[in-house]
Amino acid sequence: MFDTLTDSFKNAIGKIRFHDDEKALKKALTELRKSLLKADVHHKVVKELVTTVEKDTKAAGIGKEAFLAALQKELLRILTAKGNQGFVFASRPPTVVLMTGLQGSGKTTTTGKLATMLKEQKKKKVLIAAADLQRLAAVEQLRQIAEQIGVDLVADENATPDEVVKRALKKAEDELYDVVLIDTAGRLAIDEELMEELARIRDLAQPDEIFYVADAMTGMDAVRTAQTFKDKIGITGVILSKFDADSKGGVALGIAHQVGVPLRFIGSGEKMPDLEPFIPERITGRLMGAGDIEGLAEKTAAVIDEKTAKRVTQKIKKGQFNFNDFLEQMEQMKKLGSMKSILGMIPGMGNMAKQLGDLDLENSEEVKHIKAMISSMTPKERENPDLLNNSRKRRIAQGSGLSQMEVNRVLKQFKNAAKMAKKLSGKGGMKQMQQMMQQMQGGGGFPGIPR
Repeated sequence: MFDTLTDSFKNAIGKIRFHDDEKALKKALTELRKSLLKADVHHKVVKELVTTVEKDTKAAGIGKEAFLAALQKELLRILTAKGNQGFVFASRPPTVVLMTGLQGSGKTTTTGKLATMLKEQKKKKVLIAAADLQRLAAVEQLRQIAEQIGVDLVADENATPDEVVKRALKKAEDELYDVVLIDTAGRLAIDEELMEELARIRDLAQPDEIFYVADAMTGMDAVRTAQTFKDKIGITGVILSKFDADSKGGVALGIAHQVGVPLRFIGSGEKMPDLEPFIPERITGRLMGAGDIEGLAEKTAAVIDEKTAKRVTQKIKKGQFNFNDFLEQMEQMKKLGSMKSILGMIPGMGNMAKQLGDLDLENSEEVKHIKAMISSMTPKERENPDLLNNSRKRRIAQGSGLSQMEVNRVLKQFKNAAKMAKKLSGKGGMKQMQQMMQQMQGGGGFPGIPR
């Protein structure tokens, strides 16, 4: 997601090779300015950042470390705006959130993603109110999302938005919900009618938060519309949707600073779990190539059962990992979101994430073949792959629509993967893993940033 920006910083830092080399610093700053402008960072933000980095670097003594420290410090300042970070719960439930944005910004999908995060990671009881009655099929879309993620919905196409909101708030109070997310109407462009409706719902719902969902692909337009929503109805945070599709990523660097409202979340993929809190300290680390181990730990701890993880680890160490374990792990992985998003949080793995592109692990042909094959096995065969002789393989091939050669290939891959996992789980395994990663991506990372 931050590929272009991270490469920009890496290239700029690479220009400085010696201490007290003003010529090299000038080259680094020129490279930085050009790259940031190319990445769609607003020219005022670029000017401010470059000027401050130059001043601080000279004050500390020109060199790579001083330039790096000045850049990190200024990035953190620009990414930080006064207000809450991530999701903050009200002192008395339910926490009421108004979801606003223009039509096509991804507001309805983002409402589902936020509900998923609150349910899966925060273990909260969430209610969604379908108050967008302007766009055809908006209610039906939200109904499908709510069903998919397993949260409750208040919806009625024949009611007014005010009636839907009142009904949702009453249900939340009566049935002790932790959070109410209100999906509101959007328009193709800002108009008075939209703002009046949003102001009315705001006054009725008395929300704890008003989030504005901006499409990252619209670049500087996202900043302008966020500013208008702030002026008209008083937003408390911005969520950038479709950020994974924005290869430049510059809008994320300036939006909080320009609008004066914190950027709270970014959409990191197409799946429901693909929404990440925007914590300035962590994002600065990712921009500098240091990943976000803290964020990854929070995400995995929330969705991966500790007892299951320990049991599977023991089985791997003993070489007993089987197809039932594989299916169980695939289900756990689904809750984490896209593989690209996960790898982007691991220090030094940015290049690997870039190479993966939009790989959908769950729906890849290979995984579909494996699942079809496992479905054709008996419970005993799943538990003990060593039982699979030629006659059993023929039956499985017939049942899964694969050739016996394909079945043999998958079984061989599975056996090799289990052996590798057993080897890496032993003494010195982590060191071997790090060496493998470095070989696969050819080094990477920043000087002065531990990997």
